[in-house]
Amino acid sequence: MAWDKTGAVRYLQANARLSSQSRCAEYTRRAIEAGGLRITHTAYAKDYGSSLVGAGFHEVAGTPQRGDVVVIQAITGHPYGHMAMFDGQIWISDFRQLHGFYPGQAYRTMKPAYKIFRHD
Repeated sequence: MAWDKTGAVRYLQANARLSSQSRCAEYTRRAIEAGGLRITHTAYAKDYGSSLVGAGFHEVAGTPQRGDVVVIQAITGHPYGHMAMFDGQIWISDFRQLHGFYPGQAYRTMKPAYKIFRHD
């Protein structure tokens, strides 16, 4: 099945909660699957980069586009990292992230490494 980034984004928009449920990888993965792709499950959000590449995503830099996925490395107190998708205006994981792709103040303060992936 072809990649339907609009379907993936709509899935996240319809299912995002008001605040974090600590299930960012699950929600983002399910959105990718709703968009027609299957990706290998990993235990932690921070480890999804290779799964995304295996599903046809590639690393990009610059301005995010609708359907892009960010994978963020772990920080103290958040050992699993984070994962979210850009809907064209904001980043969404299991909740709408109104302050950029870093999901909370601790991430915004520590600014851990991240990679953005896109499927063309």
